[in-house]
Amino acid sequence: MASGRALGDPGDDRFAADGAGNAAPAAPEVDPVERARGLAWRSLNKRDRTVNEVGGMLLGKRIEPAVADQVVTELIELGYLDDARYAQRFAEDRRELDDWGAERIERRLLAAGVDPDVVAAALAQQAVEDELAAAVALLRRRFPTPPTNDRERNRALGVLVRKGYESDLAHEAVRALERAS
Repeated sequence: MASGRALGDPGDDRFAADGAGNAAPAAPEVDPVERARGLAWRSLNKRDRTVNEVGGMLLGKRIEPAVADQVVTELIELGYLDDARYAQRFAEDRRELDDWGAERIERRLLAAGVDPDVVAAALAQQAVEDELAAAVALLRRRFPTPPTNDRERNRALGVLVRKGYESDLAHEAVRALERAS
């Protein structure tokens, strides 16, 4: 070593003593903005997120609000955070993969902190006729024989309402299923 000191000597500032007096490497100083960027990138590597989710995650990791705002703004400007894109993809995925209706999608997007106008625009991508067709298709899969009594109709309605279809649309879908048989 150039200074002539042995590793772990009191004057060696590359190492700090742990609680037992043993030499341990000192933690390098990390720029708070770089730390916030790293956390945000790791979060976005897992899945697409909303602006609110990334900002909340950074604050939850004890990042200063000004630094969190700076990093979120950078990600928005670079196009990596876009609530409109997120809402559109989320709505498409939930409709296709989980058979969700507009009400359930709306609740989840609003809970994720997406602006109500952005949510409305994402939901407007699907016509009412398409949502009705999706509801009828869901009923056909769940109920191979159409409902024949009030109990079966209520079960079919319950399935649709729990999936997030509007009540009027759910009633129309049950009637359409009954007419088709």
